[in-house]
Amino acid sequence: MARDRQEGQFSAGTVNRDPNNAGPSPNFHFTVKISKEEFIQLATKSGDFSDASIEFQQRILKNSGIGDDTYMPRVVFRPDYKISLKDGREEAAMAMFGAVNDLFAATKIRPSNISILVVNCGILNTTPSLSSMVINRFKLRHDIRSFNLGGMGCAAGIIAIDLSKDLLKAYRGSYALVVSTEAVTHTWYKGNDLQMLLPNCFFRMGAAAMLLSSSRQERWRAKYQLKQVVRTHKGMDDRSFKSIRIKEDDKGTQGLQVSKDMMEIGGHALKANITTLGPLVLPLSQHLHFFTTLMFKNKTKTTKAYKPYIPNYKSAFEHVCIVATSRKVLDEIQRNLQLTEEYMEASRKTLERFGNTSSSSMWYELSYLEWRRRIKGGDRVWQIAFGSGFKCGSVVWKALSRVGRPKRQSPWDEN
Repeated sequence: MARDRQEGQFSAGTVNRDPNNAGPSPNFHFTVKISKEEFIQLATKSGDFSDASIEFQQRILKNSGIGDDTYMPRVVFRPDYKISLKDGREEAAMAMFGAVNDLFAATKIRPSNISILVVNCGILNTTPSLSSMVINRFKLRHDIRSFNLGGMGCAAGIIAIDLSKDLLKAYRGSYALVVSTEAVTHTWYKGNDLQMLLPNCFFRMGAAAMLLSSSRQERWRAKYQLKQVVRTHKGMDDRSFKSIRIKEDDKGTQGLQVSKDMMEIGGHALKANITTLGPLVLPLSQHLHFFTTLMFKNKTKTTKAYKPYIPNYKSAFEHVCIVATSRKVLDEIQRNLQLTEEYMEASRKTLERFGNTSSSSMWYELSYLEWRRRIKGGDRVWQIAFGSGFKCGSVVWKALSRVGRPKRQSPWDEN
């Protein structure tokens, strides 16, 4: 992997397999696969929710775009369940360790070769850290440069890539392991505030592990080259800052609250991000069209009828992977960027199959494109993610050759 205008690689990013087969220990007590009908049945039996809250969650799930084969720990529905570090750490271990195991098996890289580790998880932050859990489990080297990113939401995966990029510039020829996950047990809300019930409906278990290198010797087997990373932060605006946050309701029950203005706030963040990204990736014809349209607007007297010109991002990318938050968000981004259903397929399929797996979802989407044999040599992939704060991030990859189905198990194989 590398900076702009220099060689770099993304090598064999493997998304985790079925969590039922990736547990960290035989004592792990989660049953994780769940349908929407089972979700409502268990939520009703838990006794935590009013009839109005059950009806609300049922309605949200029906229109969510989420299917019946997603994964979440059913233990959260237990009537006496209390959020615990033990459950959170075991859930994170189940997801992370399965993904990292698959990555090492696919790349044949030894754990001792890893000199940089970046782990991100938005809600669960413990001592020892999740990055320390990975180091302990895989016995990574004692001089490893490890980082644990927390509280950054679904955009943290892009931030982890950006941090790894900078570290690989400083330590050339190194390998960086990036692990992205989320802990459903620590986002779970047992109250009746409707805004705080939304994350219950959407968030699911998931993790992805990526291997990056700044070694030129690895280029021959690398899948992708990193071209651009663009990050936008709207935290200076109070409304954006408070749009996604952990809080307590009026009864003292903790949960994750999502603002009613989330679509508008996300739209502003996306606009700011692509305004920076556009000049870096769009062809000259799109630049000329934009300036011509702008000049015409300034000369015409009928400005009320003027519609802002939206660049054709399909001319810059063959594939788009949008963090799979909800059907409504995907619909809005598709409309604003004028993307076809083909461009949206990976995001929609990921939301249906795995739900909102937070920062790891854009890697499930890339895995889907590989599984469908869509990636050809020279193809450009645009990954977009949003996160609390409020943040929007973009990563652009270029395929170094045709990417076929992985030889080892893919999370899409059972479909």
